[in-house]
Amino acid sequence: MNIKYLKSVLGTVMTIMVLLLMVNCDDSDSNNKTETARVQLKLVDEPGDYEEVNIEIIDIQYQSNEDDEVGWESFTPEGGYPINVDITELIAGNSLLLTDEVVPVGILKQLRLVLSDNNTLKIEGEEELIPLDTPSAQQSGLKLNLDEELEAGFVYTFILDWSVQESIVKAGNSGKYILKPVIKVDAEISSGSISGKVIELIEEVETPIANQTVEVYTTDDVLVKDTLTDDNGDFMIQGLEEGIYIVKITKEGYVNYVSDEITVEVGNVEAVETITLELDI
Repeated sequence: MNIKYLKSVLGTVMTIMVLLLMVNCDDSDSNNKTETARVQLKLVDEPGDYEEVNIEIIDIQYQSNEDDEVGWESFTPEGGYPINVDITELIAGNSLLLTDEVVPVGILKQLRLVLSDNNTLKIEGEEELIPLDTPSAQQSGLKLNLDEELEAGFVYTFILDWSVQESIVKAGNSGKYILKPVIKVDAEISSGSISGKVIELIEEVETPIANQTVEVYTTDDVLVKDTLTDDNGDFMIQGLEEGIYIVKITKEGYVNYVSDEITVEVGNVEAVETITLELDI
């Protein structure tokens, strides 16, 4: 065979192979760019001594870049912004779905909640709403660390547990209250919950106990979380790591309640039997 002809054929074959590799790489890059996961953000409340805590959220952002100042993108909630919520209502399993949307795969490093200065609270027994001073740092965005790897096709639900009591600071005797949000983020896929109902017997009639504090402790007697019962006496404590816990309830005039050990598993809601508080006679 003519050597010159052979070289020509080999050259043509090599060119075709290179072109095929380039097409495959382009397809691969294109696929990577279009791979997505679904992210849900749910807001819940840890209780505090306030009748209302009204918060206005004007932006929720996420970041997947190593550089802290770049790579921020805004979620687009179905109802749009602002999002107005009385976070004291988010108890007993009630939560506010902040957003539910598709995002690119990769590392979800941080969330950022941007608040307006239009936040108020109401103290029990008073009628007027009190302005909540919101520092400029909170208005520019409260950052919440995640460092969660998002894989294509999966749904990731994150629980934003807002502690009302820790988030509000009274400024001395000035009568002013300052909002300094304290929020813990838990992935629903890596946590569990405890739910139940608290009642008392009034003339042998089962009567729900509303607004009752329910506390969850470790077996070493360390307080983990607490919540309040709703008007039906129901409660739910979410975002618990897998493990063994004890529920405790203290109410003046009643015998203190201490549960047996409760095993919490990831992804499950452990429903305890109805808790009946007995009068301390």
